Amino acid sequence: MKRQITKDNLLELLLHGTPKDLQDTIDTIHPADILDLIHEDPEHAKAVLNRLPDDILADIVEEEEDEDKYEILKQFSDNRQRNILDEMSSDEITDLIGELEEDEAENILNKMDVDDRDDVKKLLEFEPDSAGGIMTTEYIRIFAKNTVKDTLEFLQKNTDEETTYYLYVVDKNDVLKGVVSLRDIVTSPFDTPMLSITNPNVITIQYDEDQEQVAHKFEKYGFILMPVVDEENHMLGVIEFDDIMDVIQEENTEDIHHLGGVNKEERVDSTLKESFQSRIPWLIVNLFTAVLAAATVSMFETTISKVVALATVMPIVTGMGGNAGTQSLTIVVRGLSLGELTKENAMKILLKELGVGILSGIVIGSVVALGAMWMESNPIFGLVTGIAMFLNMILANLAGYFIPVILEKCHVDPALASGVFVTTVTDVMGFFLFLGLATMVLPFII
Repeated sequence: MKRQITKDNLLELLLHGTPKDLQDTIDTIHPADILDLIHEDPEHAKAVLNRLPDDILADIVEEEEDEDKYEILKQFSDNRQRNILDEMSSDEITDLIGELEEDEAENILNKMDVDDRDDVKKLLEFEPDSAGGIMTTEYIRIFAKNTVKDTLEFLQKNTDEETTYYLYVVDKNDVLKGVVSLRDIVTSPFDTPMLSITNPNVITIQYDEDQEQVAHKFEKYGFILMPVVDEENHMLGVIEFDDIMDVIQEENTEDIHHLGGVNKEERVDSTLKESFQSRIPWLIVNLFTAVLAAATVSMFETTISKVVALATVMPIVTGMGGNAGTQSLTIVVRGLSLGELTKENAMKILLKELGVGILSGIVIGSVVALGAMWMESNPIFGLVTGIAMFLNMILANLAGYFIPVILEKCHVDPALASGVFVTTVTDVMGFFLFLGLATMVLPFII
């Protein structure tokens, strides 16, 4: 049994190994591991890259983040770049070009052969976040008119593609007729017509479907490959599971950033300028919502001046409302994202959130009421605090449900704006309910 190679040994082999040692090493090491080594040891990165064959370099560029692919590629001469691009898949080149300025993109396209360039240009016509934008046009077509023998002979000559686990059968016009497994092909007589062993019930993806919906289909059906078609069922390409993994990561990151009021492009290693530009717009929006809450408080200055304890307790009322609203919001946004919240179950989920708000309001309201009553030695003060907390908890859960649903109906990403609106509702209504009730019974709590 071969011992697992260490990073130091791998670096030594990549830098100083004989051609045979180098080939043996890269045959057993995943390109992603070589990429990690390059990131960890930038001093030797160029030397390592220069010793690797073009096909491995292509794999390394494909493994790199889209925004950093070009940084690797441009280290090589124009001729070497052409060779690397020739080894790369069309969808990965499309992702690379999508991150470049117009002149850099044109430079890359000019280094590609005509057929590959045409494929990439076709992919660039699709929306980047659509099925067409993430698909690859490199797959094996099996023609319906052929026999099993014809197909086997064809496959023997076309084994370079990675997508051989599912074989899609098309007619002369590239209209998708069905899917066939390799098992059925190799176990059928040579003279068997392909259509007779083809399953016509193929689950397809429309080219304009949003990538998030595509990810849901992969999750639902458990496929590792799915065909992309147009309105007339012409086969356009395929989407592989590894591309969907990237989509899932991207969408999850985007949702997390949106909930935090951060631009989806910001990363932990972003520059000071990039981070500032990403965060400041939503901080300004939050500032205006804070001003609105402050304006609500200012309406009750007289009440607060007479009962100073109100200023001590009211952050608890609004803060707990905000927490409850965030909990409901998180569940609903996730449900919308995964397609779990539908017209059929919308009322059931609404009633559940209302129920949670009522029960949480009773529990938290009672605890806060007892604390406020003990603090001021005034049962009326405690009752006002408890009722305000109870009502705000209910409103918070309702806001956590309705706001993302309404935003979704208005074609606004719920993850992007829901948090600001929910916080505004819980702060403004919390202050209004608490201080309003206190004003109504002011003689009893002075």
